[in-house]
Amino acid sequence: METFLKDLPVAHRGLHGEGVPENSLAAFEAARKAGYAIETDVRFTKDGQLAVFHDDSLFRMTKDPRNVNELPMSEIKELFLQDTAEKIPTVRELLSCVDGRVPLLIEIKNMAGVKPQHIARALSDALEGYTGEYAVQSFNPLYVRAYKKLHPEIACGILGTRDTEGTGGLQGYIVRHYALNFLVKPDFLSYRLHDTCRAFRRFKKAKLVWVVRSPEDEKIARKSADNIIFEGYRPSLAEFYTPSAGSVDGFSTFVEP
Repeated sequence: METFLKDLPVAHRGLHGEGVPENSLAAFEAARKAGYAIETDVRFTKDGQLAVFHDDSLFRMTKDPRNVNELPMSEIKELFLQDTAEKIPTVRELLSCVDGRVPLLIEIKNMAGVKPQHIARALSDALEGYTGEYAVQSFNPLYVRAYKKLHPEIACGILGTRDTEGTGGLQGYIVRHYALNFLVKPDFLSYRLHDTCRAFRRFKKAKLVWVVRSPEDEKIARKSADNIIFEGYRPSLAEFYTPSAGSVDGFSTFVEP
């Protein structure tokens, strides 16, 4: 269940940069061709579909001042990412692009008023029939618990950070300290680089650190974690990667050891 979570670096929102926007099909294709696992984000549109997008607001990536949950998918699909030809993908488009050739780490974004059972069922339905390897994570442990109930065979984990500005009180405490681990029983944990907490240090299963942006960051991260979620550089795949005979567009194709 935990193989790729411990052994294969995970490209944060795909392999983006230099005219390739985050969470775009181009970024996912680049990560797939390079052989990295892919971290990405999902959230509801106004009409209850799942968009592959990180922020609440569309502004940073599209200059549209509205939020994702204020528009139906049909209008979301009219927007362009960072003045490129790339558009916001649906989950189905993501799955078609990756096609099971590298693993996916799917983050369910925390959404006000969205019940855990609702989002868990929607993601499960979107992934129905997909045979590629994937795992699910969220800052909201109740989302994780709901998905794990539907799919106990899938690795499900919790994100944590000490930077909980705007998330105070009990909710902030839970995010900082993984306070509901006893209830969720996660298969892995993800924590922000340079942050630390006792629950993360003592956790016995897979541990990941985000976001790692350089070889120097990676050295720090690997002192406390099994694996990294990275962007802005390309970590080595030498320890757990065997290039195939055929490479695509200059990138080696991922082959499981």
